[in-house]
Amino acid sequence: MPSDDGLAGSGRVTVFAMFGVVFGYATHHLDERRIGDVAVIGPLTSGVEWPRLWQMARNCGRPTASETELAQWVLNQATRAFVCGSDRIAQFQERGWKLEPGGKRVRFDSPYANRDQLWTGNLTVDGLPPDQVAQRPTIYTA
Repeated sequence: MPSDDGLAGSGRVTVFAMFGVVFGYATHHLDERRIGDVAVIGPLTSGVEWPRLWQMARNCGRPTASETELAQWVLNQATRAFVCGSDRIAQFQERGWKLEPGGKRVRFDSPYANRDQLWTGNLTVDGLPPDQVAQRPTIYTA
């Protein structure tokens, strides 16, 4: 589902690289329980737009993957960076972030990786120096 609404928040942020592009992963709370039921993921590298994330999922997934399966792939990559440290550039316990309007939202039928929804879009994270968000060399493309 496309989104015309932007979103801003503050909390844990993981910054990680995938196929040379730097992404941010944060969580958003839909109510006062503050359980981080929404995963917020987007590119941080200048000049890279959010559809690139979905293109990567499509290229790496099976040809007939549904939107939900692609969203699960995206969330798996961010969760892997958060939990395992794979390709992680930075981890912040408290950092401001902003998701620009116009991204894509997917609701899972049941919680996936402890999240009910995935919201993607162009993301910015407060205070990141240019070297942390710059394109990374990679031998793989997607």
